[in-house]
Order: sequence, then C-alpha cells, then structure tokens
Amino acid sequence: MLEIQQLLDRKPNQLSGGQKQRVALGRAIVREPKVFLWDEPLSNLDAKMRVTMRAELRKLQKELKITTIHVTHDQLEAMTMADRVIIMRAGKVEQVGKPEEVYDFPANTFVAGFIGTPPINLFRASVVGRKGSLVLDAGEFSITLPAEIARAVRKAGCSEVIVGVRPEDVLLTAERQKKALEMRIDLVEPVGSEDFLYMSTGAIRFVAKVPPKAGLAVGKKVFVTFRMERIHIFDGKTEKAIV
Repeated sequence: MLEIQQLLDRKPNQLSGGQKQRVALGRAIVREPKVFLWDEPLSNLDAKMRVTMRAELRKLQKELKITTIHVTHDQLEAMTMADRVIIMRAGKVEQVGKPEEVYDFPANTFVAGFIGTPPINLFRASVVGRKGSLVLDAGEFSITLPAEIARAVRKAGCSEVIVGVRPEDVLLTAERQKKALEMRIDLVEPVGSEDFLYMSTGAIRFVAKVPPKAGLAVGKKVFVTFRMERIHIFDGKTEKAIV
C-alpha cells in the first residue's frame, strides 16, 4: 500500500524524509486505529515532497476510510486535504466548515486573513449615506455599495467596517474608469501560472493576481476596481462578518 518494499532492508538513518514518513504511516496503519492523528506530518519535507505526500496521504485516507485529524499551520494543506476545516486561534475555534465555505464565507477577519495566498486585502472604512446610496469611505477612495450589500450593512448598524477583497477579485485596467482607484505598482512577483501584483495609494496597499507577462512593471500606474459581488465586509469593532 505504501510502496516501501524496497526499503525493508535499510536502516532508519538510510531513509529520506519522505521515506521515513511512509514508514511512520505503516506503523500506524498496522494497528488498525479508529482515528488517525497527524501532527504536522509534512513540516520537515521539502516543497516538492510536500506536494507529493499531500496527494498520497489524501488518497490513503480515502482508501482506509479512517477518520483523520490533521494538525497543520499550512493553510494550503488544510484547503487541499480536508473534508472539513477547523480554524483555531489561541485555543478557541473561530470557524468550522468545508474548505470552500471557509474561503468564501469567513466568519471574521482572522479567518479571512488566514486562508488564501496571497492573503486577503483588508482596509478600514466609514459607512456614509450619500444621495440615497450607502458608501464606504476609506479616505483615499470610496466605494458605493450595491443595494443588497447596502441593506445588510444598514441592518448591522455599523458606522465603521473592515472591507476584505481577495487578490483574484481585484480588477486592473491601464485606462481610467469611473470610480476606479489609481494605484502605483510597487512589486511584481511572478509565480509561474500568474503574477502577484503589489500596489499602493497613500497608506493603503493591495495585492492582486494577474495573468503572467501582462506587461505590468514597477512604478507604473494602474486603475483598480473590485468584483463587488465578492467583497467581504466585517464589523469594525467585533471584526465579525456582515457580508
């Protein structure tokens, strides 16, 4: 099952990190436990081996059909391996749910910031009524809320909120558009399949995911808007989710 037949005549110090993990799994499996507890099983492996072992552990768990509690600080492990994620802070459970639920509907700013690479963009804003609309004033710029989101914010009765925008929900254009925010590119971080674009305006900083080789360079000005149907809004005091 673990494909370690060729290792049976070796001494422990002759095994690589990944091989040692397979042997450790074998010791646990032969006991036929009701529950596995994996305490950061991939933390001492190199990046390539972690990816391989993530897939193998997930496949093995499905084959054995044994409930498994996997403890990790790596949110990518949690998102790719778990059926349900429990996010804890200082011994307190902050949220429980399926990985996609936790990502799309974080219960508070801690969960929102913990899940996602790069992390979610968070900024504070005042809630202001203007000409019948509800506006989030962040100082450097303002956002007019769609009617449905505005109703939820009014119902919460908050005067100050924290707004969250995932990097993939930051939209860029080289030309000025109505209500677009002008920002300066500070850093372009290529990661292969996409680029991470770090931008700033005044004290506010954003990171966006963009297609690779988009021709965006440090120092260049861009205009930014958001996918409004995907923004997150949290109470400015409790930091709990409103939208």
